[in-house]
This record gives sequence, structure tokens and C-alpha cells, in this order.
Amino acid sequence: MDLNKIFGVNVFNDLAMKQYLPKDIYIALMQIINDGKPLELDVANIVANAMKNWALERGATHFTHWFQPMTNVTAEKHESFISLSDNGRIIMDFDGRELVRGEPDASSFPTGGIRLTFEARGYTAWDPTSYAFIKNNTLCIPTAFCSYSGEALDKKTPLLRSMQALEKEALRIMRLFGHNDIKRVTATVGAEQEYFLIDKELYEKRPDLIYCGRTLFGARPAKGQEREYHYFGTIKPRVSAFMRELDEELWRLGVPAKTKHNETAPSQHELVPFHTTANIATDHNQLIMEMMKSIANKHNLACLLHEQPFEGVNGSGKHNNWSLCTDTGINLLEPGDTPQKNAQFLIFLCAIINAVDEYQDLLRIAVASANNDLRLGRGEAPSAILSIFVGNELCEILDSIENDTLYSRETTDKIFIGADVLPQIPKDSTDRNRTSPFAFTGNKFEFRMLGSSFSVADANITINAIVAEILSRFANELEQSTSFDEALTLIIKRTITNHKRVIFNGNNHTKEWILEAESRGLLNLPSTVDALPYYILPKNIAMFERHGIFSESEIRSRYEIMLEMYEKTIKIEAAAMREMVKRSIIPSTIEYMKIISETILYKSQLTINPTCELEEKLILKLSNLSKELYRHIEALENGLDETKNENDNLKRALLYQTKILEKMQELRKTIDELEKIVSREIWAYPSYGELLYSVY
Repeated sequence: MDLNKIFGVNVFNDLAMKQYLPKDIYIALMQIINDGKPLELDVANIVANAMKNWALERGATHFTHWFQPMTNVTAEKHESFISLSDNGRIIMDFDGRELVRGEPDASSFPTGGIRLTFEARGYTAWDPTSYAFIKNNTLCIPTAFCSYSGEALDKKTPLLRSMQALEKEALRIMRLFGHNDIKRVTATVGAEQEYFLIDKELYEKRPDLIYCGRTLFGARPAKGQEREYHYFGTIKPRVSAFMRELDEELWRLGVPAKTKHNETAPSQHELVPFHTTANIATDHNQLIMEMMKSIANKHNLACLLHEQPFEGVNGSGKHNNWSLCTDTGINLLEPGDTPQKNAQFLIFLCAIINAVDEYQDLLRIAVASANNDLRLGRGEAPSAILSIFVGNELCEILDSIENDTLYSRETTDKIFIGADVLPQIPKDSTDRNRTSPFAFTGNKFEFRMLGSSFSVADANITINAIVAEILSRFANELEQSTSFDEALTLIIKRTITNHKRVIFNGNNHTKEWILEAESRGLLNLPSTVDALPYYILPKNIAMFERHGIFSESEIRSRYEIMLEMYEKTIKIEAAAMREMVKRSIIPSTIEYMKIISETILYKSQLTINPTCELEEKLILKLSNLSKELYRHIEALENGLDETKNENDNLKRALLYQTKILEKMQELRKTIDELEKIVSREIWAYPSYGELLYSVY
């Protein structure tokens, strides 16, 4: 396989554009992409025709505006290139109007009340900063999705807005450091994707996996991940074949898949791509998740992207590696080798520390879902309390700056920001912290709280927005100062003093940290329902509005959508659990009790003196568990009826969190006990042992 020949072969990338576009149109399009110039219709027509010709040569028959509604998955409406000519024959047609705008029905997507159901009109608008690509014989054109009146109904629109806001404020800071040659500052992202692979035939025997993406019950197997041999272990042949095809398909789509390996839990794996712009990284991650599922199916496997598909083993996250890079090749989170660059690094570092501390609530909301609530704080996942890991050496440097004391490792002089004695900060001066929610890892921050099924857009919208907010404040102060060095020193020292509470280098999983975090005044929002009310606080709405990322109506719509998604997730799980219990678990239990009863009856008819102690104890235990089962299923049904009487969305979501989930957990305990007793041949569903160790 020649990777140079296949990489990006299905992408209308820069190479394809140079080949298919006239030189002047190519230059015009690059100005649109790089400088944000408006797209004229005559340019759009030529680009559309070239894109169509390129796609037809590669077997495409349709085109679609590929967009990302507020569902964490993508959406497509396919149109063929066919048009009828006057003589009744067909011609292949695609013009600039079709390229730049589509009109899908907006009424059936989540809107959070921002639009009424009968107001169906919505628009998709071409995003020229993300390359078009061919998938399943269809030309896919990445687009934004908005309502008839202009509100964002998707994740791409606010992401692009946030990138623009961040760039604006970062450029202000860079100008103050004398970098007048810099024209662009871009948020870059590398999203590490964790997932499970299990046998498809076993998957199809578990309605909970099909409906909910996770197992709602299952007794722990004799061996879970205790021996930890799976992590980085030899990849099994069946999984290796899947990974090989996945890599090849992603490379054809221009997705720079780089690393693959076994994760900690049995049947768990990870894929890591190269970093790219936040916008393209978001598009790529959506393609990664889609390709994982479709290619797994071809290998008779099922790919699970749920955050906690199995109880008792690690769940799956998505580590969002975020940084800032200029068009001149500077990574703004690179500590650097010179004092001037160190001062520049420290102002951006302090902006991030300030942002994470001040907007803990928004970062928690960016990773909030019913699924992720099951994962956070368990296994190797970070806790729900936001904190930053910077390592011991950076901590010492920040302490020395705050206290105006000596930094012993590098110098015997006092530190003054911008002075020649500022110490050099090594790129990898510290170990990593796998329990930290927001960890500095040398030249980037790794936001580890995202769930594996999430779009990375929400997290990066939030990071971009809050960092833009703090950079804006810093820039205002620096621009108004009479002494740049003095103002810079004051900002950095003040930020460290006021926001160092969010820095924590220890183990985030301990009870001691929970108590310490509380004493520091950090928020502990363990559930989505706890977190969501913070989304619509006036200070958060004002921040988003100030930078043109969300309007108040857009924020409130997202708040309502997240509440609705939370409720629907648990509602579906409860319904699936009830169905599985009534249709399979109760019959399995009765069948096994019948067999044991018949054994007792048979033994009682023997001429010898029979002993039925074992059978009688089993019958007694099964009988008691059956009573519990009936009681718990009845309580669950009553709880579901109770939720119907609550009209307030937040209060109803709270009922699902406090009552329905609790009743489901009680029901699960009983089911898991029954699974340990009922014969394997009679039990209706594949066990954890079968599911986790089914792929060779």
C-alpha cells in the first residue's frame, strides 16, 4: 500500500483544488478561506463545477450538505447530480447556489424551543475551511446549520464563532509582544478516541446494548481488568484486521489517524489522530466515530462508544488536546528557550488558569450527559471537580513569581517577568496526571473529561470562549498601561494569587481531594442536573454574548436540549430494563425454579432416603429474589408514572436522576444476583465474561 497515493484521495483538498480549479479561482478561494473574504457567486459556480467533476470521476452520484445538529452525530440529505435536459436525457449538474446553501427541514432536529414545530425551514451553509469529501458514493460538503431567522441549530456555527473570538483576542496579545507579522492564531485540537469492540452476534442478543449503548445489568465476571495485561498488549488478529481497514478508510478521507492500541479494559481500544484546527478536528472525529461503527459491522463486530458500557471496568473517554498556534509556526503554549518567549508563554498560561477557575461551571456543562455521569470519577476517568495539573516545576515557577522569591533550579536571581533572568521552562518538565481533568502536557492542555460519544465541538467552544474572555481583559489592561513590563508582571502575579486554588497536582480520585476542593471553594457538580442550571446564569450568558458566540436564546435552547436529552436517555434505559425483565429475566427465573422443583419432586419419589437440602436452599433464594424483582420493577413503573405529572423540565430531570436511576440500580442488584444462580443455559442474555472476552 502506497500511503502517499491513498491519503486524502477522497478529499477535495488543496492538491485537488489546484488540479481542478483555474489558477485565479484557486487564489480567490484561498483568500476566502484564509482571510475571510466574501464568496462571490461566480467563484462559487466555478468551484461547484470543479468539485462535481472531481466527485463524478471518483464514482459519486449524489451530493449532501453534511452538518452537525445538536445530537452528537451528523446529518445528511442526499441529492443526485441528475438534471433533465430538454430532450429527455439527463445531465449532471451542480451550481454555486447548491454548493453554498441547502434547505433541510429543521423541525425534526432538537431546537430547545428556539423554533416551533411547524416552523420547518432551516438552512445549511458551506464551510469552505473544511474540505469536502466522498463517502459512500456521495460528495459530502461540510456545512453550518441555522434556522430561518439565523439562530445556530448546530455545533459547527458556534465553534467557528468561538475560534474567531479567540483569534481576535490572542492577536491583540501577540501584537503587544511585537509579533506584527502574525495574521492568524488558531485553536488546534487532537482528540483521542476510546471505544469497545465486542462480537456482533452477542451484541444483538442484548437489547440494552442496542437501545441504550450500555449494559443495564450484568454480574461481574471472574476476571475483569484486574491483571491489566490488556493495556498496550498484543492486538488480537480480528481487532487488528478491523483497525487496519479503519486506518485505510480514514486515510482516504484525509483523517490523519496516527496511533492505535489496546486500552486498559478488556475489549477496549484507542485511536489517536494528529492535531489540526479545532474545526477540522471536530469534523474528523465525527468521521472517526462513524467509520468505527460501519467498519466494525463489516468484521462482525459491534463498536460501543458509550461512556460506561460495562459496570466494574473502565469507561471510555475522549481526551481533547488543545493548544494555540500562529500562522508563523509558534505554539503559544510552548514554554520556549528565551526569557521573552517565557513571558509570552506565562501570560497565555495564566489566562487559561484564570479561565478554568472562573468558568468551572461551563467546562463541567460542556461534558455533561447522563452517560458521562456514569463515568466521571470512576476507573481512570477524572472527577467532576475541575482542576488544572501543571506539574511541580511549573508550580515552583508560579510560586516564585507570586512571592517574588528565588527559583532555585535555574537562577539565583529574583524573577521579574520580561527581565533577562526569567528561567527557561523545559517542554516536558513533569510527569502526566491521568486523573486530572485539565492537564498541561508540555505544549498543550489535555481536557480529559469528555465522554467517548461526544462531539468535541462543545468542549472546544467553551475553552475558546472562556480563554478569549480572559485574554480580552488582559489585552485591555496591557493596552492602557504606561509600562508594558510592569503591567504584565502585575497581571501574572495577580492571576496566580487569585486563581491558584484551581491548580492541583495530586490524585483527583481521593476523598481527601473532594474535601480539599470544597475548602478551596471549587465547584463539585457530580451530575448533569446539578450542572445545567449554571449554564443560564447571567454572567455566563453575558460572556458568550460579549464575544458573539451565542445569543441568550441560543444558550437557553441548548439548556433545554440538554435537559431533554438527559431525561430521554434515562427514560429509554428504564423502558428497556422493564422490557428485558418482564419478557426474559422473569421467564428465565421461573423456568429454572421449575427445573429445581421437578428435581425435588423426582428425588422425593425415590425409594432411598433423598436429600434435597441444596435444591430447597436454591428454591428459597430464588423465591426471595423473585419477590424482590417484582417489587423493584413495580417501584420503577410507579416512578415513571410519577415523572409524567411533573411539568417543569428541571424538576422532571431531577426526578429521573434521584428516583428513576436509584430504582434502576436497586433492580440491577437483584438481576445480577439472579444471574449468579440461574443456569447459564437458561439465562436469557450473554454474560459480561462472554461479552468482554468474545473477540479473538
